[in-house]
Amino acid sequence: MSSVRLSEIPRTISFRTGLLFLGLFGCSFLALFGYIYWQTAFYLKGEADAALYQQVENRSAQAPEVQLQEIRKHAVQDVEGRLPHSLFDAQGQYIAGVIRELPDFTTYDKPQEFRWLKSNGHHRPVRFIAHRLADGRILLVAQDMHDIREFDELLINALISGGVLLLVVGLIGAVVLGFSAHRRLDKVSRSIKGIIEGDLTGRLPIQGNNDDIDRLASVVNGMLDELERLMSEVKGVCDDIAHDLRTPLTRLIAGLERAQRRGLDQAQYAASIDSALTEAKGLLLTFKALLRISEIENSARRSHFAPVDLNLIAADAAELYEPLAEERGIRLTVDNSQAPAVMAGDPQLLFDALCNLLDNAIKFSPDHSHVRVSVIADGAAVGVRVEDNGPGIPQAEREAVLRRLYRAESSRHTPGNGLGLSMVSAVARLHDMKLTVSDAAPGCRVDLLGKE
Repeated sequence: MSSVRLSEIPRTISFRTGLLFLGLFGCSFLALFGYIYWQTAFYLKGEADAALYQQVENRSAQAPEVQLQEIRKHAVQDVEGRLPHSLFDAQGQYIAGVIRELPDFTTYDKPQEFRWLKSNGHHRPVRFIAHRLADGRILLVAQDMHDIREFDELLINALISGGVLLLVVGLIGAVVLGFSAHRRLDKVSRSIKGIIEGDLTGRLPIQGNNDDIDRLASVVNGMLDELERLMSEVKGVCDDIAHDLRTPLTRLIAGLERAQRRGLDQAQYAASIDSALTEAKGLLLTFKALLRISEIENSARRSHFAPVDLNLIAADAAELYEPLAEERGIRLTVDNSQAPAVMAGDPQLLFDALCNLLDNAIKFSPDHSHVRVSVIADGAAVGVRVEDNGPGIPQAEREAVLRRLYRAESSRHTPGNGLGLSMVSAVARLHDMKLTVSDAAPGCRVDLLGKE
């Protein structure tokens, strides 16, 4: 297996998709965490302000003497200065409390903040409200905000560390996805390269999870199966042409050479010309049949598809071949289906295919036998079946007889060019039908079935 360079990973779609989702998830994470931080900070500040207003209201309701005593007592009890209270005269001079200097403020009865330098030399963030009492003195009620600030810092640090962790994990995930996709596509590329170099038996690898690449590979593998079949048929056609057309060409050349060398009278010369014409016409018919099969296989006739009743097709084909069957005493019967046997197709091609099947059945059946045509329409499938009482086709040759120009050894001396079943097979593929050759015990049975 070839190694995957790190520089190739960022060019993969999976890596870029991973980065895209990382960015989307990161933005969602920041928005969610920012909303939580904003709501939490707003809630804590609101709770602190509500407590300050409540304390101002309680202190303002006390008598001046009681108020002074309570502030001094509170200063003794609140050793750490968590909720400092102080009292100043109208000029802002210290009277009692923990905070000895009146901080700068813009207006009364509005929460504000300042940095309080405590006696131990430490600065503390303090939120306070300055309230002027009825006698002119100034009441200062405050709350130490150090814990809330630490909580804010904790949230911000959690946001930063979570964002960094998300970024690292997302990048690692994107790299892993890119590496996996590159390695998989590398396997696909090597398989395609092998196929291009001539190995038509090669197929694209499929993991079995039915993802996009698996579905694409399945389609390509189906195309390669069809390509391999066509290449095999081309090779078979070449071999069969060399084998089957060699004899008539040899006879044609030999007859012409004899006519050229020997002194023939007019009747013998005419006979030689007739024999050569017969051989040439036979060759021409063979090539015309090959061209017709090629025309059918390139799907050019799909534009002529229309609803076709196979009962009518079977009746017309049987009527055409009935005189030929009667000459040999063969009984030709048609079993129409009870339900309508209608499918989309080309009526002329379906008629030609059924005629080829009937021609083979009558040709290979003994005299005074029986050939039966059955039209099938059972809801799941629609098609025709042709059965005869002939010698049948051996199991080993049932696939080979569908190739062009292939002829079984038992039928080498029977008139024909070996293209009948090939044409039927081409029509079946064009109509998405299945052509099956089986044993009729005795004889041969050919099924041509498709979907309604």
